[in-house]
Amino acid sequence: MQISHLDHLVLTVQDIGRSVDFYTRVLGMQPVVFGEGRKALAFGEQKINLHQAGAEFEPHAHRPTPGSADLCFIVAEPLEQVIAQLQANGVEMLMGPVMRTGAQGPIRSVYLLDPDLNLIELSNYVEMAE
Repeated sequence: MQISHLDHLVLTVQDIGRSVDFYTRVLGMQPVVFGEGRKALAFGEQKINLHQAGAEFEPHAHRPTPGSADLCFIVAEPLEQVIAQLQANGVEMLMGPVMRTGAQGPIRSVYLLDPDLNLIELSNYVEMAE
């Protein structure tokens, strides 16, 4: 077997409306409604399905818990613009910019928390000096 890419992941959250607001207003994702009123957040060719804590859609992880995720998103805009947008939305950064290693090479990242205290890393790939 060879995995080609991630289609979606699931975040268990305390308040779906609050999460949709944060991810759309602050991070620019698009709200999606599917199935029988389920909510998700779309970006690029992926999405994040949202489960309400205590009322998770079946099947689900063994211990779905708000605040247990650590996610890294690659952003198209320069990190300086991302930082300005976070500041304009009153979002506190925990750390950054700092150098890290992404799936395809070095990245420059900032860290913040979402409303459920999931760790969110926003990053740009860095060109390697030849």
